[in-house]
Amino acid sequence: MMDVLQKDAAVGPGHFVWYELFTTDPEAAGGFYGHVVGWSVEPAPGGHGRSLFASGQGPLAVSTTLPEPVRQMGVPPYWTSHVLVADVDATASLARELGGRVYVAPVDVPGMGRFAVVADPFGAVLSLCALVTLMRPRDRSGPGEICWHELITEDPRAALDFYGRLFGWQPSGELDMGPAGRYVLFGHDGQDLGGMFPRPQDMPYSAWNYYLQVADLDAALARARSKGAAVISGPMAIPGGARVAVLKDPQGAGFGLHQNP
Repeated sequence: MMDVLQKDAAVGPGHFVWYELFTTDPEAAGGFYGHVVGWSVEPAPGGHGRSLFASGQGPLAVSTTLPEPVRQMGVPPYWTSHVLVADVDATASLARELGGRVYVAPVDVPGMGRFAVVADPFGAVLSLCALVTLMRPRDRSGPGEICWHELITEDPRAALDFYGRLFGWQPSGELDMGPAGRYVLFGHDGQDLGGMFPRPQDMPYSAWNYYLQVADLDAALARARSKGAAVISGPMAIPGGARVAVLKDPQGAGFGLHQNP
């Protein structure tokens, strides 16, 4: 992760800056994502079986073994994200005041910064981070980048109000998805970040989903299927001309693929 930290960067609070995959087999997951989206994979600093994922713009994520106690609780492999904040302790306290929960209290990680894990009032989880140095901006339209952040939740407008108070995110539009409800777009500092939509009845809990940028969606889907992934929905066209699909990797973690128009 430290390879992407730059003293002259300008990424500010409220932006997604890092991602983490909790999985039952980090080595196999690294081979899968390397094959599907072209990430390079190498052992992460500190060892413990962790793998560092990098696109052409540098490292962007790490894979970690899903802890056994968590597996025994029935939690499947999953992706999560880190949002940059100015003060982890104050933001974690604010999350609790706004109806969220703090799952991991603020803690210092030597040489990296301070971190906490929180959930919104509907149960979706992400991490807060305040880093010891700044992170450089990324071109999220580039191949292999994590380009879109999607929250499936009971109440998109209430969830966005929570995150707006927490991170300063603002609504940037809505799309009518018919029987599926309204898709609420959000952004920060003039940059589109993602969207939120109502949780289907057959989905047991609220969660974030992250989309990986690919040049050719159909080819990427073929590569994913060949390695044992399941396609949950899509491919489909979305407003603006892009195409997307939602999958589960061979270990069961959900993710999306996105192709620009």
